[in-house]
Amino acid sequence: MNRLKKLAAAGLAAAALLAPGAASAQAYPSQDLHFICAFPPGSGADVIVRWFAEKMRPIVGRNIIVENRSGANGNVAATYTARSKPDGYTIFVHAGSTIAANMSLFKNPPISGKDLQLVATIHRQPWMIVVDKDKPWKNIAELTAFLKEKGDKASYASAAAPGTVMGELYNHLTGVKSVEVLYKNAPDSLNDMQSGAVDYGVHDPQFSAAQAREGRLRILGISTGERIQATPDLPTMKEQGVDMDLTIWWSAQVAAGTPKPIVDQLNKWFSQLVSSPEAKAFLNGFGGDPFISTPEEAQARFLKDIDVWRGYVKTARIVPQG
Repeated sequence: MNRLKKLAAAGLAAAALLAPGAASAQAYPSQDLHFICAFPPGSGADVIVRWFAEKMRPIVGRNIIVENRSGANGNVAATYTARSKPDGYTIFVHAGSTIAANMSLFKNPPISGKDLQLVATIHRQPWMIVVDKDKPWKNIAELTAFLKEKGDKASYASAAAPGTVMGELYNHLTGVKSVEVLYKNAPDSLNDMQSGAVDYGVHDPQFSAAQAREGRLRILGISTGERIQATPDLPTMKEQGVDMDLTIWWSAQVAAGTPKPIVDQLNKWFSQLVSSPEAKAFLNGFGGDPFISTPEEAQARFLKDIDVWRGYVKTARIVPQG
């Protein structure tokens, strides 16, 4: 009997050596998790990341520390995550579509699509064209007419890659010649939009919806091809004669090579939270709809979007940054 026990123990030990991913997953998480945010504290992205960190703590049973690593349209945070240890403790919560877009917006992107493993999708949302509430324009047609009269003296504010792409697509599809003014984050552009230093903004729904609720800005059009549940009253650009369909979707990703059991566990946690009524209310409040998928579906969408956004960048005639 003792011999049988020893043989069984030896077999289990050998199996553990042959399957280190499974062994590590059993102990996961044995320490605090780190959520990486690509924008500064107080930004719309930061609000989302910190909300998920707070709500995920009781589900995970560990502290979750938020790290803000801003710069280069998210490339700084993405690179930091890709080069971290693939153990599931460094989790980048950001727009997967933006990371995909960066592959074409930069001449020499620091990472490729193979350097990150998506573990879950979180929500999908539009980008929005906004103007100061005191401006007379009530729709995209009226704004376009004004901008055409102003010619190359027209300008728009943006603070992230989707804003650049949507802004330049709008220019290309309408013949408008607005010049982009790039800000560190969307709130930094508010005073300039209100003073008229820039004519309009192309911003994320977190910032846009909050400012619209406060009565400071007016949302004229959204980038998705169809209206979304979160803002059913807001017209799309396509409805207003500007044929575009840009959907921004958020996700959680880790370094490539993270063991699949850990990837699956993270997907389970994020999916549990995203499917809750509380998360739906939160995401709707920021202009987005919940979006749940498997790690395999999320990774496939990410890789496909790299090609999709390459087409957008080409159509918008955007010159990649050095």
